[in-house]
Amino acid sequence: MDGSRKYRKAVHAWCMYDWASSAFASTIMAAMFPPFYRSLATKAGLAEGHATAYWGYTTSIALLVIALAAPILGAIADYTGGKKRYLAFFAGLGILSTAAFIFIGTDTWLLASILFIGGNVGFAGANIFYESLLPHLARGGNIDQISTRGYALGYVGGGILLAINALWVIKPTLFGMPDADFALRASFFSVAVWWGIFSVPLFRNISEPPGARALDVMRNPIKEGLARLTGTLHEVRRYKQLLLFLAAFWLYNDGIGTIVKMSTAYGNEIGLKMTDMVIALIVTQFVGIPCAFLFGSLAKRIGAKQCIFLALMVYTLISIGGYFMQTALHFYILALAVGTVQGGSQALSRSLFGAMVPKQKAAEFFGFFSTSAKFAGIAGPLLFGLISQTMGHSRLSILSLIIFFIVGGILLTRVNVAEGIRVAREEETNKLGPNSNSTPPVRP
Repeated sequence: MDGSRKYRKAVHAWCMYDWASSAFASTIMAAMFPPFYRSLATKAGLAEGHATAYWGYTTSIALLVIALAAPILGAIADYTGGKKRYLAFFAGLGILSTAAFIFIGTDTWLLASILFIGGNVGFAGANIFYESLLPHLARGGNIDQISTRGYALGYVGGGILLAINALWVIKPTLFGMPDADFALRASFFSVAVWWGIFSVPLFRNISEPPGARALDVMRNPIKEGLARLTGTLHEVRRYKQLLLFLAAFWLYNDGIGTIVKMSTAYGNEIGLKMTDMVIALIVTQFVGIPCAFLFGSLAKRIGAKQCIFLALMVYTLISIGGYFMQTALHFYILALAVGTVQGGSQALSRSLFGAMVPKQKAAEFFGFFSTSAKFAGIAGPLLFGLISQTMGHSRLSILSLIIFFIVGGILLTRVNVAEGIRVAREEETNKLGPNSNSTPPVRP
């Protein structure tokens, strides 16, 4: 890390946003809201398998909404230099939508779907602009370490609040709450408060990266953003390794995301108690902390790509184990396995992509990164839901995720990371024009 106190403060502030927003990922997305949603759906008369399926459809719709908006917003932010403004807007949307969970009635599963979609759009949209700050912040080859540090702090922050929320639900009277239902809604509201408070350091301590717009301030930023996005798509052959990595990421990340979003809904369907699943996920959060750092250190020795391969092998075994899951103990074991690889695999995927991105197009490319992942990510929960609705249960749904990890891993073997980084650095220094062939490609 750079010795500058100001720089260290900026890095810490960037990582603290992971601490802030991960409360939504842990308490809402992964642990407490899916079983809560299923209870609303079953009270409204939906069958068990259909309730799980509707949760899968809800998550797919949320991904679709942000996928449609992200690339244009990313291009506009690169042009205007408004990454932090857009981050603030989407974080605000997520925080307000999450706070509004307290208005969900006992059987209003449709309102729950709408508010979750709003919260997830805010969460995912803010992450586009949060992650696009990473290439501007990284120095001296420390992008892997900063990214994994962010994920590690995310595990800490999300894990601490999830542990507090679990205590509220398990022993509500101990905290002055009338019952578990009140405690559950208080937990949802606490996520909004936590997310808002711990986002403040990022906005105070990180400078807005400059936009591409120079003196011509009268030009329409939306038109310019669309034009820049179109130009990027026309130059797509310049970034062959980056796009090949994206194709791999689309697949394996869809499998990872589906496990995160659907695990407690699946566990609830087969009869596991919410308290058991929440405790297992709390343990997972804290197992993930040292493992995320371990992956960052291991990446220095064997490379980020090899570390991702290792994670995909573990996820394949998790999917197989999920098919045979029967008891809370089985859930604990699989949750621990997820904790060993989740933070590291996603952090290294983010930093590997960031290393192959030209800095002046960071928001645009991270917008495409997020958009493509969201479009691809629709498939996992949708497939999970369709199989669950068709079969009347979700065991084959969890097994079907294997294909995402295997095919994603095969595509990842084709990625030449060094070539991808070389092209990005040449783009930054303007040594090559869009159609230049003056420098021969490096063989994979």
